[in-house]
Amino acid sequence: MVHRDVRKQFGLAIKTWRGRSGLSQEELAWRAGLHRTYVADIERGARNPSLQSIQKLAAALRLSFSTLFEPFGDTPLPAGNDQPGQQADILFVEDDADDVALTMAAFRRANVKNSIHVAHDGIEAMEYLFGEAGNRGLKNRPKLILLDLHLPRLDGMEVLRRIKADENARTIPVIILTSSQTSSQMLECRRLGAEFYIVKPVDFKRFCQVVPRLSGYWRLFLPGEHSYESRIS
Repeated sequence: MVHRDVRKQFGLAIKTWRGRSGLSQEELAWRAGLHRTYVADIERGARNPSLQSIQKLAAALRLSFSTLFEPFGDTPLPAGNDQPGQQADILFVEDDADDVALTMAAFRRANVKNSIHVAHDGIEAMEYLFGEAGNRGLKNRPKLILLDLHLPRLDGMEVLRRIKADENARTIPVIILTSSQTSSQMLECRRLGAEFYIVKPVDFKRFCQVVPRLSGYWRLFLPGEHSYESRIS
């Protein structure tokens, strides 16, 4: 029992410091050179991290090794994008870890401040949007969806079809991510309601060219006074 409590306390410490640093779980994993699910397991107290992993996490958070063990038990969870029920600005649906890392790195280099939730397959994306019970009302409403077409469990085309078939979700702009844009595939995406497509890996300059053309209202937050906006025409 004591061992389990220590795991949970360490997981809380990681989650707390990650929140204070403004990092998503995906970004912390990328910085530490660890898999996201491994970090997720640590944060929920389900895994014993190795000393090497603790050192990597400390370095990624820019903390000393000992600092990670200081806030045990009495540090409140930070206000941020990773608390349950907190909605993200962008839902990024991609199963390829390399493409996720490249895209997150591009956004990070541009200092994009929008919160990003990463779903690693079609089912995970559906659960984020509609909850585990399926399509019974919109649970989370991101302002933009970046959607890969080739996904495990539920492919991207079906994810797009379900999003655009839902009365509340269909107005969310969807940008298709593709490595090979066949004309028939792109025509079907447009028919289903996708707004644009971007060829992977996602280049931030190309992404910014697309944003002002999106329907609805959405803002890409950048440092200082600059932002890209899209408004209903």
